[in-house]
Amino acid sequence: MDDRKLRILTAVVDEYILSGEPVGSKAIMGVVKASSATIRNEMAELEKQGYLEQPHTSAGRVPTYMGYRLYVDRLLETNPLSDEETRRLSAMMPDESLSDEEIIKGASLALAELTKCATVVANATPKFSVISKVEVIPTGKRMYVILMITSSGSIRNKTCRLEFDLTNEQLDFFSQFMQQNLEGVEVEALSDEMLENLETALGTYMTVLSPLVNEIMKMSREMTTQEYSMSGEMNLLACTDFDKNEIMEFLSHKKELAQFLDLSFGGLRVMFSPEKDGFVISNSSLITSSFSKDGRQVGSLGLIGPMRIDYAKYIPYLEYFTDRITKMLSKNTDDDKEQQ
Repeated sequence: MDDRKLRILTAVVDEYILSGEPVGSKAIMGVVKASSATIRNEMAELEKQGYLEQPHTSAGRVPTYMGYRLYVDRLLETNPLSDEETRRLSAMMPDESLSDEEIIKGASLALAELTKCATVVANATPKFSVISKVEVIPTGKRMYVILMITSSGSIRNKTCRLEFDLTNEQLDFFSQFMQQNLEGVEVEALSDEMLENLETALGTYMTVLSPLVNEIMKMSREMTTQEYSMSGEMNLLACTDFDKNEIMEFLSHKKELAQFLDLSFGGLRVMFSPEKDGFVISNSSLITSSFSKDGRQVGSLGLIGPMRIDYAKYIPYLEYFTDRITKMLSKNTDDDKEQQ
């Protein structure tokens, strides 16, 4: 692939993103310094190589999936945000005094409104995370809160109502039992078989304390389940690049999308529907960027749109939002420490 072909491919993609119409040689002569005949010949070669296609015999050409992949991986030059854009995006961010969940949800809604695409948020599953602490706290008559903390920083709590009030002796036993049997164990290692073994090991305390063990197992499963939320679904239905029946099918199976926001590798990624069987929307793309809290990745924000999305414009938007989420979540942690 010589330099001129790359410049022509870039020009075709840029023009098609703007117009949505097949691109002819004359439309890009101002960008690529060559004759119309030369550009046509080069476009024909790019078509043979699989980077462009011609929808109709008399029409210009449009990028293929391979063309978009080459464009994103090698040719894309993103536009730095202007001061005015930065102020505008900053004004769209939720208030930093809100909870972590409200900040993330608000940013997702703002990005969907800004781009007229759909957005999806997924939490990071705690891979190789181990249980650091399990504690049971009495909160009222027969009411107890179970607190579980993991090495990845995840904190879960669940209220449990028992048939009996626990004595101090029973609480002390349970605390020591958890310390000996669960602390240091990988969250993903907690299985039904392990639950049965733990209940048996309770011995004479089984009747009273097994409900707490059951709740702890439920909490561990919640921790290893990737949670997600979606905003701007109606933007997909309004997009003329998509088949509405495919959108409806996608929305009924959208939970499957969470797997593509897995944070094993982190960073910014661009995926296309031909690459991922889980996508049921033809001609779509998914751009994801991770966000962190206290130096560890805790989630990912994704932007779902047509394959001819304005990557140069929207990637900086996505990176801005995930960067701001990271700063706001970390500030919340600092504020909590100061109040303690």
